[in-house]
Amino acid sequence: MSFIEKLQWRAAVKKFDPTKKITATQLDSLLSAVQLAPSSYGLQSYKVIVVQDAKTKEKLRAVGYNQPQITDSAALFVFASLTTIDEAFGKKFIDLVAQTRSVERESLEGYEQVILGTLNSRTDEQKVAWSHKQAYIALGVLLSAAADLGVDAGPMEGFDQEKFDEVLGLKEKGLTTSVIAAVGFRADDDKYSQMIKVRRPKEELFIHI
Repeated sequence: MSFIEKLQWRAAVKKFDPTKKITATQLDSLLSAVQLAPSSYGLQSYKVIVVQDAKTKEKLRAVGYNQPQITDSAALFVFASLTTIDEAFGKKFIDLVAQTRSVERESLEGYEQVILGTLNSRTDEQKVAWSHKQAYIALGVLLSAAADLGVDAGPMEGFDQEKFDEVLGLKEKGLTTSVIAAVGFRADDDKYSQMIKVRRPKEELFIHI
């Protein structure tokens, strides 16, 4: 199938087959795709918790409005924003750039000042809100990559954020949940994946200037 055909096949699956598991290779491909997702300045001011432990998923289902896809999926991806995005974080990223590209750190001073200026110009609340948006970009890449691999994924916003953070111990890690996605394989009787995809026509969705 072409990529567009795979996106046509993709669905926000609500009922997963709990007997079907993703392979280690499939999971690693999804992780690589998320790792390569674009983010502002390349900062990736979030982490992704991949939950496969059955007991943990049961606890998360209890604070996720009892949605079965949390436990029936092969893995639950939890995108979580950092709660502290400060100068130290920006400087650490510049260290990584210098190391990865084998360049003198001093040559990145201009880039560093742009990043630090952006971080310093925002309140802590604004930075976390901005970081949540970056996590959603990574979520989009996950959904597209899953479709490309023939793996199902369903994005989810229906959960208690504070309780998710508590179950996963995110506060202690300096994180807070942004959005989640269940990953696995659709059940044969998942009615939502059998429905014709409904999207606004291109002439209504796009404005050409």
